[in-house]
Amino acid sequence: MKRFILTMITMALFQAVPALAVEQVVIATNLGKITLELDDNKAPQTVANFLAYVDAGHYKDTIFHRVIKNFMIQGGNFSAEMAPKKNRTPIKNEAGNGLRNLRGTIAMARTGVVDSATSQFFINLKDNAFLDHKDESPAGFGYAVFGKVTQGMDVVDQIGNSSTQAYQQFRDVPVAPVVILDIKRGAQ
Repeated sequence: MKRFILTMITMALFQAVPALAVEQVVIATNLGKITLELDDNKAPQTVANFLAYVDAGHYKDTIFHRVIKNFMIQGGNFSAEMAPKKNRTPIKNEAGNGLRNLRGTIAMARTGVVDSATSQFFINLKDNAFLDHKDESPAGFGYAVFGKVTQGMDVVDQIGNSSTQAYQQFRDVPVAPVVILDIKRGAQ
C-alpha cells in the first residue's frame, strides 16, 4: 500500500510540473551548421522577434558581415553585396535578464540606442563581460543574450578565424563571404 501511495504521489508531482519547451534553431552556413538553444524564459521578446525573422525567411542568403577575431561574429541583415534587408520595428532590450555574454552565446546587435535591436545578432567567440548589463544607463545597459550554441562551435570558430577586409563603408568583412543559407526551427 505504501508503494502504491508513493507511486501516485510521484506521478502527481510529475504531472503538476510542466516540461519547459526548449526552442532550437539551426543556422545553415556555407561552412557548416550551428545549432542554437534559445532561452524564451529569460528573453521572451527577443526570442519571439528572432523567431519572427526566422519564420519569415529573413535570414536566407544573408552573410556574417562583421567578424572580429577573439571577439564575435555578426550577421543577420546584409547580402553578400552588403545590401540591407528591410527590418521590423526595433525591440525592447532585455539585457537585464541575467544571461551573460559568454563564449558561444548569441545576443542581439544594436546601435548606441538601447532599444534599437532588429534582425542583427552576434555569437560571442569568447567571454565578453564588458557587453553584459551593468545598469540602466545607455553606456551600461549591455547587449541582450537570448541563447547559446549547442552544436557547431567549431563552425563558429572557423568563421571567427576568417580573413577580413574593409568593404565599402564597412570594416571587418570576411574576404570570402560566409553565407547564412537559412535558419530553421528545430534540431536538424
